[in-house]
This record gives sequence, C-alpha cells and structure tokens, in this order.
Amino acid sequence: MEFPIFKANFKGMKVSNMAANLIGSEIIKIGNEVNELIRNGAQICNLTIGDFDPNHYPIPKELQEGITEAYLKNNTNYPPANGEMSLRKSIADFLLSKGNLTYSTDEILVAGGSRPLIYATYLALLDPGDKVVFPIPSWNNNHYCHLTAAVPVMVETSAENNFMPTASDIAAHLKGATLLALCSPLNPTGTMFTQKDLAEICDLVLAENASRTADEKPLYIMYDQVYWTLTFGEHKHYDPIHLRPALRNYTIYIDGISKSFAATGVRVGWAFGPQAVIDKMKAILGHVGAWAPKAEQIATAAFLKNDQAIENFMSPFKSQIKSSLDALYTGFQNLKREGIPVDAIEPMGAIYLTVKVAIQGMKTADGKVLENSMDITSYILSHAQLAMVPFSAFGLTKHSAWFRLSVGAANEATILASFERLKKAIAELS
Repeated sequence: MEFPIFKANFKGMKVSNMAANLIGSEIIKIGNEVNELIRNGAQICNLTIGDFDPNHYPIPKELQEGITEAYLKNNTNYPPANGEMSLRKSIADFLLSKGNLTYSTDEILVAGGSRPLIYATYLALLDPGDKVVFPIPSWNNNHYCHLTAAVPVMVETSAENNFMPTASDIAAHLKGATLLALCSPLNPTGTMFTQKDLAEICDLVLAENASRTADEKPLYIMYDQVYWTLTFGEHKHYDPIHLRPALRNYTIYIDGISKSFAATGVRVGWAFGPQAVIDKMKAILGHVGAWAPKAEQIATAAFLKNDQAIENFMSPFKSQIKSSLDALYTGFQNLKREGIPVDAIEPMGAIYLTVKVAIQGMKTADGKVLENSMDITSYILSHAQLAMVPFSAFGLTKHSAWFRLSVGAANEATILASFERLKKAIAELS
C-alpha cells in the first residue's frame, strides 16, 4: 500500500509572538561564521566565544578522573531536582572557605550551567510587564527579558568608568523595577565593580525596598559572579551581601565551575539566595529538566573539597589567562602609541579585554565605507584574520567603536602574531 506524501506549507505556519520575534545569539552567529572560515582553511585568531579551548585550557585532571569514575560506577540516573546533596554541601563549604559567604544546602540550587539558573531567576521573580534594569554592555539580559515578557531598562555605561554602572547611572530607573541584573567581573568587558560603586548601588536598592509596601514585590538583585575567582593583580571581587548584609533576602547569586575551572562543557552551575526564591526556581527547573548530569555533580562535589587540587590548578590557569590578556592589552597600547586609532582598557578579571577600534567612516582599498561596528568586525576578520565581537552584540548601538576580545580559545603566540596583520589592515584604510 502506498501512502500519500504530504508537503508542509511553512508559508502560513504560525508560532508564538515570543518565538517569532526572538533574536538569536549575535555572539554565536559571529562565532559560527568564524568557525566556517577556519574549516575552509583560514588561519584566524579567534577571540569571539567566551569559551575555553581544552587543548590550551584542559579541566583539572582530578575533576576529569572523577567524572570518568562516576560514570564507571553507573551514576547515570536522575539526580535530585535541586542537585546532589553531596554537591550542595561542597558548594556551601566552598562559598564559606573561598568567598566567606554562609549559605545552607537548602539555599543552593544546582543546574546544567548558569544559563538555566538565570532563566529560572527571571521566571521566578518576574511577571509579564515587570521592569528589569541592567547596564549595557551586558550579556543576554535583553534576551531573557524577551523570553519572559519583561520590560528591559537598559542603562548605558561609559568607558571612563570601565563600562561598569554607578549609582548615579542607575538611580533614576529603580522606581517600580522588580529586578536589577548585575555582573562582576563583567562579561563582556573584563572589568569589575569597585567597592564604592557597588556599595552605593546596594544602598539604592535598600532605600527603594524601604519605600515599598508589604503588598508590593521587592526589588531583587541578580548577581552573576561566575567569573569571581578570575581576578588579576590588585583587583578584588566584591559582592552585595558582604557590603550590605541587609540585602540577603533580596539577592540571588549565579555561579558555577564553567569559568573558574575551564569546565564550560561540563555543565555544572549553581544559584544561591533566599530559600523561598530558590525553592520556586527548583520547581521551575524541575519541569524543564535542566539538571546537571549526576556523574558530573558527584565529581564536582569531590573536587570542590580538594583544596590542594584547586590550588594546583588555579595558579597556572590564572597565570596563563593573565599572560594572554596582558599580551593583548600591551599590543593594543603599542599600536595606540604608534598613532593607530585603537585603545584598550586594562584587564581586571574574567577572560575578556575591552578594545576600541575607531575606524568607522574610513574607506577600504576598494572604496567601501566602514559605516558601523559590523562593517569593522567583517573588515578586521577578512583583512587581519582577527575575530572579535562588537559591543553592539551586548546592547550598545551599531556605531559603537568598542569590542570584546576573549582569550579562552587562542594561545598567546597566536595573539601576538595578529598585531602586525591588524596594523597593516588599518594602514590600508583611507
């Protein structure tokens, strides 16, 4: 018996308004284009994706061995919805010993990386139409607002303050807001809050909550500190609860092993905060099924208790990242001293360098005008074989001359070799 072949008519197919208007990740789009060039044989210095090349930055061997052992012991069934108790206990101990933060296992939620936890924070706190205040440049808060039908209030920051927000930047926007989304060290800039700036912002949140009635939702802080162990030199990480303990009931932290231990693909993240909120986030993610794999959880629980292994890993790991960031920073400063229209902000934390490439309005050899940041991105990629992400992917306008460079997927030799190409490419402009 033959069956008729039905052809789907996609032209009239309808989807939700949310899905129809969802914008894909600009960073992944650029990264995919770069990877396609590399597959076709191009030699690219790829400074786009905030990831680690495991050939340059392998995960700690104790963590790797622990994952393998956990699988060999058949730890392949569902983990508890809020995470293995052994892992939540290890996280609590790790936060206390390394971060001087005291949280119980019931105030900690484990998931498959930090992204589901950020999404769960949004879903647990926000109703459609609620306001979310966040500084720009900023990673993905605009997309999470779209997914939850929240209203984004984007607060532009300045290079003069290392693209970190100040209380004066934020003050006018907090009235009636439900969530203030902050990150330090910051993706995309690699810069950090000073103690003074963060303390003043915390005071604004406390004052705003004091002005609200018992019937109103408070103003919460979501504090993404997934890069907090990666700080360099004299720069110190600060967080809301240390500066203002009264914010404990209003702050949800986002954290995990993805950046601290180069374990982006291992997918073990955690949130911690007031139990009433954490419980709702657990229920949400229980329906989504966004658990970290059980074997990875068991291995991470053991690794976080191994202080010597952590120390042995972190010292050379941070040194390697800093060396690459310093090489980038020095290279751009050298070009600047030669009169080339570039600049860079000193790296403070994370794996990113903020650079300025001020060639907008200049013409290429074939007469094309570089009108915006995407034109600049494309030109530098094709003529200098250097791939970077414009700050327009993080909320700034397409006319911004600032870019994010990530050192996780490139070694120092590759970075150093890119400067002569960059210098030549800019020199060819008129």
